[in-house]
Amino acid sequence: MTDSLGLAWSLIAHGDAAMWHVVLLSISVSGSACAIGAVLGLALGTALAVSTFPGQGVLVWALNTLLALPSVVAGLLIYLLLSRAGPLGNWGILFTPAAMVIVQSLLVVPLIAALTRRLVIDALGEGGEQLRSLGATRLQAGLLMLVHERFGVLTVLLTAFGRAIAEVGAVMIVGGNIDGVTRVMTTAIALETSKGDLPLALALGFVLLGAVGLINLVVGAIQGRSALARDVRR
Repeated sequence: MTDSLGLAWSLIAHGDAAMWHVVLLSISVSGSACAIGAVLGLALGTALAVSTFPGQGVLVWALNTLLALPSVVAGLLIYLLLSRAGPLGNWGILFTPAAMVIVQSLLVVPLIAALTRRLVIDALGEGGEQLRSLGATRLQAGLLMLVHERFGVLTVLLTAFGRAIAEVGAVMIVGGNIDGVTRVMTTAIALETSKGDLPLALALGFVLLGAVGLINLVVGAIQGRSALARDVRR
C-alpha cells in the first residue's frame, strides 16, 4: 500500500503524460457539458420560475424526478439514440468525447434548471415586486434577479460541474473507455483498479478528489461572500 501511494504521488509530481491526458480530457468533457447545461438549464429554470401555464406542475415534477435519474439509465438512453440502429446513428459520434458531453449534459441540465428555478423564485420574493412597480415584466424581473444573484448562479454551475466530473456509469456506456480517446478519470480509475494498477488509479483518484474538494472550497467561499454582501445591504 505504501509503495502504491509513493508511486501515485510520483506520477502526479512528475507530470505523467498519459495520466494528465486523462485529467485534461475529463475537464474538457465536463466543462463542455456544463456550458451546454448552463445555457439550457438557466433558461429553463428562469422560464419555469416566472411563467404560469397549463401543465407547469407536471413539468416541474418531471424536472425534479430527473434529478434522481441514474447515470447508467441516462447512458443507456443516449446509447440507444446514437447507436447504428438508433435515430441519430448517422451522426457517428458514439464512443467519442462528443457522446460523453451529450450524456453529461443530460445529467446536469435538470440539476441546473431545478436549482435556478428555486433561486429565481426566492429572489423574486425579495425584490420582484419592486422591479414590477418600475415597469419590468415578470420575465425581465426574473432575468434581472438572475444577474443580481450571480454568486448563487456560479454556485449552481460549480455544483453541476462537480456532478459531471465525478460521473462514471454513463460516460463508460457511451464513451467506451477507449485509451487516449474517451478515457476520463472515473472510468480510468475503475479500469486500472480492476487491472491491479493501483498507483495510476490512486493518482487519478487524488486528482479527482482534489478537483472536487477545490470546487467545494470555491462554492463555500462564494456562499460566504454572498451572505456578507446581503448583510452589508441590510
